[in-house]
Amino acid sequence: MGILFGLYILGILFTAVLLLLLASTAYNPLKNYIGKWNEMRPIPGMAGAYPIIGNALQFKTNAGDFFNQIIEGTNENRHLPLAKVWVGPVPFLILYHAENIEVVLSNSRHLDKSYSYRFLHPWLGTGLLTSTGEKWRNRRKMLTPTFHFSILSDFLEVMNEQTDILIQKMQKLEDGEPFNCFNFITLCALDIICETAMGKKIYAQSNADSEYVQSVYKMSDIITKRQRAPWLWPDWIYNKLKEGKEHAKRLKILHSFTANVIRERAEFMSSEPDSDSDQGERKRQAFLDMLLKTTYENGQKLSHEDIQEEVDTFMFEGHDTTAASMNWALHLIGSHPEVQKAVQAELQEVFGSSERHVGVEDLKKLRYLECVIKESLRIFPSVPLFARSICEACHINGFKVPKGVNAVIIPYALHRDPRYFPEPEEFQPERFMPENSKGRHPYAYIPFSAGPRNCIGQRFAMMEEKVVLATILRHFDVEACQSREELRPLGELILRPEKGIWIKLQRRSK
Repeated sequence: MGILFGLYILGILFTAVLLLLLASTAYNPLKNYIGKWNEMRPIPGMAGAYPIIGNALQFKTNAGDFFNQIIEGTNENRHLPLAKVWVGPVPFLILYHAENIEVVLSNSRHLDKSYSYRFLHPWLGTGLLTSTGEKWRNRRKMLTPTFHFSILSDFLEVMNEQTDILIQKMQKLEDGEPFNCFNFITLCALDIICETAMGKKIYAQSNADSEYVQSVYKMSDIITKRQRAPWLWPDWIYNKLKEGKEHAKRLKILHSFTANVIRERAEFMSSEPDSDSDQGERKRQAFLDMLLKTTYENGQKLSHEDIQEEVDTFMFEGHDTTAASMNWALHLIGSHPEVQKAVQAELQEVFGSSERHVGVEDLKKLRYLECVIKESLRIFPSVPLFARSICEACHINGFKVPKGVNAVIIPYALHRDPRYFPEPEEFQPERFMPENSKGRHPYAYIPFSAGPRNCIGQRFAMMEEKVVLATILRHFDVEACQSREELRPLGELILRPEKGIWIKLQRRSK
């Protein structure tokens, strides 16, 4: 993901890289580099690549400008069968055609994540997001049942309750008062993920200044910054710097919080396994509870370390991505009154004038709202790019690709392929009606990745987005305050607008 935004820095360090290569006692790195350079010569690439430094010096230094450069490059070179970029001595395949992406994502051999994911290890360990090989396969097989729809439906109550708090906050605003909804939605998503993942209320919406809430945000920023700065990659340097000490401080806060929650929950479950009360309240099933009960095929239970890395992973992956998606959707809905009217007509048909919460059966009936969410994710995928390692030599679109090459997959560009999405910049939720989706390439739309390593939490995400967006649109009319051009997406760990999402709300009459 974030590795692309550190690539231009490698160009500045090309001299150091060259010295390291030449200083190697066995010249294997240099031999490997020359071999890849020759093997990949037939693949079309960005012009101006030089030995050792590659294209690194051609990249923009600003993250927003760099993301725009990537997107402009994919638009200009969409006709190419395959594309490559050399960043220093490191080759990258840039994939944004469905046929090429399918070769990588559908192959169980290419499951390893790229180098940049190692910077998530101190926080997330080697959980489902970052693990590889047999550990990932065993963990995925074991955790998949915990994301079954019948289990996820137990989380609906939490989603509805936290959305009620969001609505109360929005109702305190003056009608027509412009405000940045990004923080509102993100705090709501954080409250939802904490209670569903850990069974712990953190009251982020009413206490955004809490140490834990601030550490979740800060850690994401710290990781992104480190991914973009190769001089911060060596641990022995990083740990001595101010950034490294801040990283250690935030890590201690995050791990202490989740470790304490796991310990308390485990003690409660072992002392009162049949109790349905929790400190005076009805005990809700949380993701953590299921992990505490989960066992491997040999009957061995997960260790507390295993459980912590999965809870931390779910926390990290489960709030920022859904929050971004809901924010982009609100902008698009607020920019297209005809779509908003169609969504509200569907809501009226399902809920009438009732103020009841969204139920399981309601979710199935909100078909047009689901199309709106999918189209929002097409235009603004929460994860705009991610990277895999090519784990064995293969052929992609007729070109040989050697082992060890990084494949950068760009959903943001893929979703704009006019072969599958005519007028790709137009917001047209009808694209995802069953009759219009029929025959579309299965890898033309991958907001949750695809293949064996697709997002295990996509049902959870869709459920949460339906609940939050449906509830907002039952209470308010939404008007966007920005044009598409003013948003300026920044493609970092997730796709964020540079200056937030500004909207106006108008209370709806019952």
